[in-house]
Amino acid sequence: MFTGLITDTGTIDRVRTTDAGREFRIQCAYEAVRDGESIAVNGACLTVRECGAGWFTVAAVVTTLDRTTIAAWTEGKRVNLERALAVGDRLGGHLVQGHVDGVATVRAVTQRGDATLIDIEVPAELMPLTVPHGSITVDGVSLTVNAIPQERVVQLSMIEYTLRHTTLGALASGDSVHVEADVIGKFVQRLTAPHLAAAAER
Repeated sequence: MFTGLITDTGTIDRVRTTDAGREFRIQCAYEAVRDGESIAVNGACLTVRECGAGWFTVAAVVTTLDRTTIAAWTEGKRVNLERALAVGDRLGGHLVQGHVDGVATVRAVTQRGDATLIDIEVPAELMPLTVPHGSITVDGVSLTVNAIPQERVVQLSMIEYTLRHTTLGALASGDSVHVEADVIGKFVQRLTAPHLAAAAER
């Protein structure tokens, strides 16, 4: 479990194919990383395979590659990082599982006063889980939905701190990003689905 508060940005310095899947070595500032721990990399929960001073490796299997942008990652790419939440830590963002629900496309990046507005087009199935001023995770970053200007478009209002401390400050129109819907919304949707279906049949 994560919070969506990015604690470091890393750089991929090696990409190779192994028996464990597509493997990435990531340079970062983390200390005391352990083999087997979970780290969210651009919002995807991945397991540390090996680690050393200032680096760790993770691998993505085919099912992960199919539902994320990870297959296109190359050496030199910067990624958002967050280590798993420890009991007693502050929950400053929202509950994030590190399970990517889909890939969204950046449609526009505009400036409004001191806020940077980013419009992303999300998969249709995520729209029922998305509400104005609710939570959404974009490339691992916990964000608030600023508005829903049109069908399938979610607008995010970015503060300067987030732009400086994550990779989101480099986003441009056409870029692809990972999105994870609010886990509470997912459970509510699942629990109410049979009741709504039964009511529709009456």
